[in-house]
Amino acid sequence: IFFVTFVVVPMFICLFYSFTEYGLGGVKGFAGLENYIKLFQDPVFHRGFLNTLLIVVVAVPCVTAFSLWVSSAIYKMHSISRSFFRCVFYLPVVTGSVAITVVWKWILNPYNGILNQVAGTTGFDWLGNPKTAIWFIILILFTTSIGQPIVLYVAALGNVDQSIVEAAEVDGATDFQCFWKIKWPAIMPTTLYILVITTINSFQCFALIQLLTSGGPNHKTDTIMYYIYYTAFKQYKYGYGNAMGVVLAVIIAILSAVQFKLGNKDN
Repeated sequence: IFFVTFVVVPMFICLFYSFTEYGLGGVKGFAGLENYIKLFQDPVFHRGFLNTLLIVVVAVPCVTAFSLWVSSAIYKMHSISRSFFRCVFYLPVVTGSVAITVVWKWILNPYNGILNQVAGTTGFDWLGNPKTAIWFIILILFTTSIGQPIVLYVAALGNVDQSIVEAAEVDGATDFQCFWKIKWPAIMPTTLYILVITTINSFQCFALIQLLTSGGPNHKTDTIMYYIYYTAFKQYKYGYGNAMGVVLAVIIAILSAVQFKLGNKDN
């Protein structure tokens, strides 16, 4: 009942309003495909799409690879050390994006931020520079996204049949061969889950943009998710915002389906 009420029904409502001219005064009429045509001609949406795509292309592989590397190192440690490092890496996940964003905003402050003090570049606005702003968004997203994959990978490595690994080592297999031939196929379902979840989270990047740059400078850090918020709740173009939401949902669904297809094929 809750799933239908708060997920399925709003999805259909969103789809319906995406075909209407819906503004602050309510629904003014049926717009057909006008919102979608306007969307694909909107340069700001194009910029937001490219920024979102850049975040996904850079963040997802980096998060997955780094999490796997750290997990492999943590798994070999004593149980106490393993628990400690899992807690350390998972801490940003439970801390909350707002708190972490405030800390990063202080670190990147142009005048009294620690980064400028260390780099000797006092007065340089890292988030106000079009060339550096989006990369710091990706960096912050990376630091907040590795906690859950590390915990999942450590658990997955613990489920690998150690008798097979030991047999391979007796036969002279190297650590890399044991990992590539035995451990990697065993943790593929976990990898698939991490890829899908990280991709969805990257496409839905909003809080960092809202709190750090508000899409600036000059829409250089806009993402699809932030532009949906900006269009619907600041410009009051609800129909247009719903159309962007539908397009975003379709993009995520297609990418998730491709990932599942490739993952199942590998398995």
